[in-house]
Amino acid sequence: RDMEQSTTNSLLDAYAPAQIAMRVREVGVTKATMPVLTMFSLAVLAGAFIALGALFYTITMTTGKGVAVPFGLHRLAGGVTFSLGLVLVVVGGAELFTGNNLIAMAWASGRVTTQQIMRNWGWVYLGNLAGAVGTAALVWLAGIQNMGDGSVGETMIQIARSKISLDPVSTIARGVLCNVLVCLAVWLCMGARSVTDKIFAILFPITGFVACGFEHSVANMYFLPMGVALAAGTSAPLSAVDAISNLALVTIGNIFGGTVLVALVYWTVYLRSSNEVKGTIAS
Repeated sequence: RDMEQSTTNSLLDAYAPAQIAMRVREVGVTKATMPVLTMFSLAVLAGAFIALGALFYTITMTTGKGVAVPFGLHRLAGGVTFSLGLVLVVVGGAELFTGNNLIAMAWASGRVTTQQIMRNWGWVYLGNLAGAVGTAALVWLAGIQNMGDGSVGETMIQIARSKISLDPVSTIARGVLCNVLVCLAVWLCMGARSVTDKIFAILFPITGFVACGFEHSVANMYFLPMGVALAAGTSAPLSAVDAISNLALVTIGNIFGGTVLVALVYWTVYLRSSNEVKGTIAS
């Protein structure tokens, strides 16, 4: 009976960090070798899922005229609602560029080549872009920007303007910090054994990055086109070139945060001395 109880407990407990590292590595191999059509299709879904989370965030951050909400609590609420995006990605199944930065663990272990990881990142990034922009177009056609007597549209423009106004150093730094938390959320999910575990694993890191104002490249694939399109008919339009610049800088920061500060750090701790590491990094 004690043995049965021990087995039951082991099936309910989260995976240990060393086990998570091995699981992330194996999942990375699967992701890197996935057929292109499957990879791209799942990436389109992920872009749409994150865009839906971003839309939910936008609605939450929109307040009625004359309504004062405490700054911290308002940001907290926005972070909780944005978490919808990664919940859909992880539980529903989709390919997200920022989370896929963890494939670097499989690369450092010599299990996938540089060409394979670039192939995955490239197709997934394009798929995320297509999904996010497509969702933005649907939101536009649905007239969501007109909700709240147009205040939702004003919030959309304000969000995009605040992102574009960031200086390059701040933009990259916020991108780094964002994907540290996103990849840690995915890492924690790899330690979960149930859907409920995964949702709770996602909630706090994602709420934290959103509340702190960090920058997520795939979310910006939705926020920026919406803001630029809506501001086009105003006296203070937003520059598409500036939006592309923001996206490029955030992407650089996201890659560094996810690959170096999460994937390669955990690889060094748990997988560097593994007997399966061949001593050379795949190239």
